[in-house]
Amino acid sequence: MRDTVGWTDKTIAAGRESLAGRRRGFRALFPFAGPAVVASIAYMDPGNFATNIESGARYGYLLLWVVVLANLVAMLFQSLSARLGIVTGKSLAEQCRDHFSRPVVYCMWGASEVAAMATDLAEFLGAGIGLSLLFGLPLMVSLGVVGVATYAVLQLQNFGFRPMELTIAAFVAVIGISYFIELVIAPPDWKALAYHSVAPALAGPHSVMLAVGIVGATVMPHAIYLHASLTKDRVPVHNDAERRRALRFSNVEVLVALGLAGLVNMAMTAMAAAAFHPEHAEVASIETAYKTLIPLLGGAAAAVFLTSLLASGFSSSVVGTMAGQVIMQDFVRFTIPLWLRRLVTMVPAFVVVGFGVDSTRALVLSQVVLSLVLPVPLIALILLTSRRDVMGDFVSGVFARGVAGLAAGIVVALNLVLLAQAAGLGEAQ
Repeated sequence: MRDTVGWTDKTIAAGRESLAGRRRGFRALFPFAGPAVVASIAYMDPGNFATNIESGARYGYLLLWVVVLANLVAMLFQSLSARLGIVTGKSLAEQCRDHFSRPVVYCMWGASEVAAMATDLAEFLGAGIGLSLLFGLPLMVSLGVVGVATYAVLQLQNFGFRPMELTIAAFVAVIGISYFIELVIAPPDWKALAYHSVAPALAGPHSVMLAVGIVGATVMPHAIYLHASLTKDRVPVHNDAERRRALRFSNVEVLVALGLAGLVNMAMTAMAAAAFHPEHAEVASIETAYKTLIPLLGGAAAAVFLTSLLASGFSSSVVGTMAGQVIMQDFVRFTIPLWLRRLVTMVPAFVVVGFGVDSTRALVLSQVVLSLVLPVPLIALILLTSRRDVMGDFVSGVFARGVAGLAAGIVVALNLVLLAQAAGLGEAQ
């Protein structure tokens, strides 16, 4: 225990040297690398697998622009969340509790808990599917194994923040390497990939639902809440000059970590487009994707795919549970034992499996739920970072507020389209 706690202590000491200007280059940045890496796993969770696989198989490269847009929005709001934590020393949920009325706070807490449950459904179920397919275990047994294993990893929090960050970084590396290998095995159409990454287009109501699901799978409410909590007292800052340095380090980390997460998301869609579209456009589930990959690309490609899914589900479930603890603790100053939080968030996945609900359909719908809840933290973050009484000299400028408002407006507009479609107001195209 002394050694692992020592990692955290050494990171804090190195961070203080960086803030004092005694470190340069990567050595200066390294002590601040961690929060965005932890948050980035939420942008590569099994919900992303489900929406990106269905998107690539059904529509090819058509919805890649949604993936790019969603990741840009994610970068913006994760950087704002980190900014709030570094400048104020409080998390987003704590600031909401301090500055909003009690009814509003309780409504926000309730919505955030729903988002946390939807998040963990996708992550926990995805890890269970990966373990089941990789080792031939019954899905119920796989879910039990994942539950025990993720709880064991969560105990790393007892040894300071660094061991957990390094563990999550290892999972991120596994996911990234896996998709690099997949692109080597199934090279995409690079021209189509480049074009559709910047050319907005939709192909009817179902593509709208998938677009909203991609946004919900990428810009994650719980990651926005968690990021500020991870940065608020990570390395103590004593004056505005140190805050500015810490913000620069944080922004670089967000750019790199979420940039890599965005590339992984694009790779997921490109792999599905290259392997399945249009001959196997019916592939809309993780299980079907795995079984279809074997005859198309070979067992090695399928095994790499499942390895990345397992790493994604396992690590993102850990991060989701961490976020759930932060949301409850900071909104309502109430905590429950970690084992109970882990147990409660496992229940929806067991219910889905027990009642025979299509698991990938449940994953996609969970991402739609997340997208519907997403405007809550986005709007709160914009309001709080625009207040001088909260941010002081670090208040967001007019341009930053405008860009953030536009991004939040796009998310709300997508949700309105989805709701209209669900109510039968949209027409098939």
